[in-house]
Order: sequence, then C-alpha cells, then structure tokens
Amino acid sequence: MATPKVSLKLLINKMERKVVFAEANKDFVDFLFYILSLPVGSIVKLLENKTTTTGCLGDLYQSIEALSETYMQPNQDKNSVLNPKFPKSLTEIPLLLPDNNSYKSKPLKFYTCSRIENTFNGYSRHLFLADNPFSSCPICRQTMSSEMAFVSQEASTSTTAAVATKRGFVKDMVTYMVMDNLEVMPMSTISCIAWLNKFNVGDLGSLEEKVVNFGPDEGLKLLKASMECKNVFTSVFLGNKGA
Repeated sequence: MATPKVSLKLLINKMERKVVFAEANKDFVDFLFYILSLPVGSIVKLLENKTTTTGCLGDLYQSIEALSETYMQPNQDKNSVLNPKFPKSLTEIPLLLPDNNSYKSKPLKFYTCSRIENTFNGYSRHLFLADNPFSSCPICRQTMSSEMAFVSQEASTSTTAAVATKRGFVKDMVTYMVMDNLEVMPMSTISCIAWLNKFNVGDLGSLEEKVVNFGPDEGLKLLKASMECKNVFTSVFLGNKGA
C-alpha cells in the first residue's frame, strides 16, 4: 500500500528563516487531532530516543516493559499500557505516523461470564461485559471468557451507517491555518493579515510560499519537535529550532 502523504503550503519569512504558518486541509488537521488523542505510552514507544526526548517517561516505559508479569494483577495486562488499543474512529484517520501494529484497526471483542445458571425462567448468565477474557465476574468470580457477538455501529441502521462514513474530526471543504506552534484555525484573509501584523511582517517581499509533502517521516519529526519546541514547522522543514 502506498505511503500516505498530504501537501502543506508553508508561508516562510526568508529574512528570519521562520515559518509564519502553514495552509492545510482536513487530512493534516485530523492528524493533529489524532496526535492529541494518542495515549502517553504510545507516544513514548513511537519516539526512538526515549531517554532524551521524553525525559523520565522513557525510563518509566522501559521499567514497565521489563517488569515481570508475576507482579501484575491476574485480570490486568501491562501490554494494555505499553501498546494500548485505539477506538475504531481513530484508526479510520489516514495515518501519517510510521506503521505500527498498535495502530492497526483490531476487531472489537467483548466477553461475558462463563457460568450458566438454571433459573425459574430458564438458563441465564450474569450480565456483565469485559474486553479482557481473563476478567473476573463481579458476582461469582468466574472467568469472563465467553465471547459475545459485537454489532458494529455501521451495521445497526442505515442512518447510523451514513453518519459513520464521515471520517475524522474536522469538516472537509475548509482550508485551515496551522501556526508554527500548531495552533489551528479556519483560514481567512482577515486572519492572515492579523498574523502577519502580529509577527511584524511589513515587507511582503520577505515572504515566500513553499509546498512540501508530509508523510510518516515528517509525522514522526513533528511529534518529536512538538515536545521540544514551539516552532514546529520551522524545526521540521527549515532545521531551525532556535527561531
């Protein structure tokens, strides 16, 4: 499958070697929302140099990774912290981060109590659900290992299915401004002028437009830069962290 990429149009101040803002579409803005939705454990795992980029969180991640399962509660799995599952709504967003098994859409599975009781009205189970087949029933403490059939939202009604096709977070058919510090807003002439004034850009000749491709490599660089500085686009595309 082809590597997902989107285009960004950067407005650059040539004199200061700094990106003023980027013009972006829905896919890129959805990606920024997606980053904010990532669990901390997933962010730490994505970043290669855990000790310098994520501070002590990298050490915490590695220590949990090395911790023996002997110390875990019987109904808990440390993998759920180190490699958390994602809601289906997130996995439908075009991923620009490097491919990783923890981001692939996985079928939802739910389990109920395995104990069947003979009652006056027939047979019945304790009506509790869990997403871990090793969970214990709150009533009888039996393992909740009997898998239940899950009916997805798309399969419930045609109306719901129609709504579900609207993927991502933000609306399409809108162009967005993304600032160097990743602030997001709808693009307009007024907002452009306001930001140029804010950065004291008096000479429009000092500005240039540059179209760049944004894919998994840039996505990882953006994630790193967003934790290190407030001039993310300048850092990623111009290599100038101190701007």
